Order: sequence, then structure tokens, then C-alpha cells
Amino acid sequence: MFNISMSHNQTNYYTFEEDCFKSRLKYEIMDTSKRLISLDVLRGLTIALMILVNTPGSWSYIYAPLKHAAWHGCTPTDLVFPFFLFIVGLSVYFSFKKNSGESSQKIVIKILKRTLIIFLIGFCLNLYPFFNFSEVRVMGVLQRIALAYGAGALLCFIFKGYRLLIVLAAILLGYWALLFYGAHSDPYSLEQNLVRRFDLFLFGEHHIYKGFGIPFDPEGLLSSIPAIGTVIIGYLIGQVMSTENSIVLKIRKLLLYGVLMVVLGSIWALVFPINKPLWTSSYVLFTAGLGTLFLAVLIFIIDYKKYAVWSKPFVHFGSNPLFIFVFSGLYAKTISYLIKIPVEGNLDKISLYKYLFVKGFAPIFGNMNGSLLFAISHIIMFWLLCYVLYKKKIFIKI
Repeated sequence: MFNISMSHNQTNYYTFEEDCFKSRLKYEIMDTSKRLISLDVLRGLTIALMILVNTPGSWSYIYAPLKHAAWHGCTPTDLVFPFFLFIVGLSVYFSFKKNSGESSQKIVIKILKRTLIIFLIGFCLNLYPFFNFSEVRVMGVLQRIALAYGAGALLCFIFKGYRLLIVLAAILLGYWALLFYGAHSDPYSLEQNLVRRFDLFLFGEHHIYKGFGIPFDPEGLLSSIPAIGTVIIGYLIGQVMSTENSIVLKIRKLLLYGVLMVVLGSIWALVFPINKPLWTSSYVLFTAGLGTLFLAVLIFIIDYKKYAVWSKPFVHFGSNPLFIFVFSGLYAKTISYLIKIPVEGNLDKISLYKYLFVKGFAPIFGNMNGSLLFAISHIIMFWLLCYVLYKKKIFIKI
């Protein structure tokens, strides 16, 4: 199931000059065996932000930018997941380019295999640590990644050029029509939306997320359809990056397409609100546009201006993203549910997670800053793990 790659050379992914991070990074536009450094930095930044927003000391003490929008709208936290799927699309393009000599059958089998494995890992993560099949959540973050990757990669493999743009438009416009006509009144509300009703019909209320006060899954099956669009846009941006050799022209094109998508998404939001839980089509364009702009900024800083020293920790994070996601999830659940600590004067034990915050961080730094620093401490801890894996040239892939 897993391929743990251990290289005795510098790495199969990057080409560095011997002292590149003492002075500057040597960047090479991809040939079939090299990966873009900026792409790995973007992936690493996304993973670091994911850890930051997922491990506060207390969910009661979170600064506003680190909270999801209550319903409509978009905060920095709401960019984490679409950025990751955007990067998945970029990676799909470069993977296809690298494996262009493989047979169609082999490529399709590889896509389907990865889709199934990632979905099952996500399902098992939902089962942990109580393994209660009667109330296990079927969908989740990894499940959406699996479906969006699988469907997106197959569509990008089958359709080329303007046909892929037509497919993208059909997905985004079709999803808009589904949601608009799928409810008699207030089609984009928490209670009335078609996404919720579809998941309730398919899975039942015991097998979907309940964090909104009522059964509603923000990673539901129906709302995974527009997430495929996020992957396709990432793939198309990968094409733009690959076909333009000049870094300056590459940056200009990314800025142009990024601004265009942000503007289109913002205009569409006037009638189809930007909404992460519903993964609305306006949200797809808006976040993909921001992802494109952010990637352009990274290319400008790292590849054009050669300011690369700061990026090394994020290269470490980006080298094992799936492993870190799964491991961080298992870690958080273990110290939240399985490891309990007795507290003086309290008959009930509290979780190790809560104990570390209320007895360690909160008394020293206060509730708000302590909660933030608690999350930052986890970024440092998981970076150390990534650093060790990177130094040992261990890359866990599916």
C-alpha cells in the first residue's frame, strides 16, 4: 500500500547546489525528474497552517483569522483545504508529465488505487480511537481529497485543451444549478441546502458530521463535486507554469489568471455566496485565484529574487504531507481521548491535550496567546519529525 522511498543521493525531488541554503537556492524548471521548489514550499506552508488551525489549546480561545467563517464568507483558515486541493491538481499535471511514457491502463489503475487507499485511510482515521461502526462518519477531509483527486485526475487525463475548460465550467455551473433548484426556499442555508439533504438520504444522520448543531457534513459527497473543479484548476495552472519558460512571464501569467479568478469568484458570490461548507462554485474560483496569486509570489521570492533560505522548513513539511496529516490526526485523537490525567481536587480525569494547555500554556501566556502558542508548539514538533524524515531521505508515498 505504501511506498517508503529512501534515497542515498541528495534527493530525487530537488536539485540543490552544495551550499544552496547558505546562500541561495538553485532553481530549475522541471524536467521529468524534478519538482518545483515553490510548489513544495506552498504545500509545506499549507500543512503548517493546517496544524496551526487544528491544534489550538482550546477551541474557546482562538483569534478570528484562525477560525472558519461561521457560514458564508472566507477567512485565512478557509484557504487551507482548497489550497491543498489546488496543489494536488498542480502535482497531477507534473506527475502526468513525468510518466508520459506509461500506458493509459497503468495510469488509470494507479489513480484508482491511490483514490481507494486515501479514502480508506480517511475512513479508518474517523473510526479511531473507538471503532464505533454504528456512528462512524463516512466522509471527511481525506475522503474528499481522494474523490477530488481521483475524479479530477481522470478528467484531466481524458480531456485536453478547451475540452477540459468545458468540463470545468460544466462542473461549476452544474453544481450551482443543483443547489439553486434543489431547495424550494433559501437553497444556500444550513438547514435547507441540497448537500445536507443528499448526505442525510445517503448516509443517515448517524454517519455525518454534527459540528454545526445539526447533522451536516462540510466534506459531504455532493459538495465534493465542485472540489473536483479545484483540482482541475490546479492542473491547468500547472500547464501554464510548464509551457512558459521565462520566470517573469510565468509570474505575469499567474498574476493575471489569479486576479481573474478572484474577480470572477467575487462577482459570482453576489448570487452564489462564497461558502466553504458548501464548497460553492464562487468559493472554488475565489480560493483557486488566491492560491495562484500566492504561488506567483513564492516564485517571485524564491526563484526570481533568490530569497530561499527561509523556505527550507516548509520544504521539509511539504515532503511528507499525507503522512503528517494522518500522524497529526492520530496524535491529536490519542492525547484527547485515550490519555487521561488526574487533576488534584477533581474526581474526573482530563485529557492530556487539555492538561498541557490548562496547566502549561494558559497560566504562563494567558488563554488566547497560550492557545496560539500551544498550536505553534505543535508546528515545531511536527516540523522536527519532518526534518528527521527529510534528512534520512524517507518519503512516504502512496
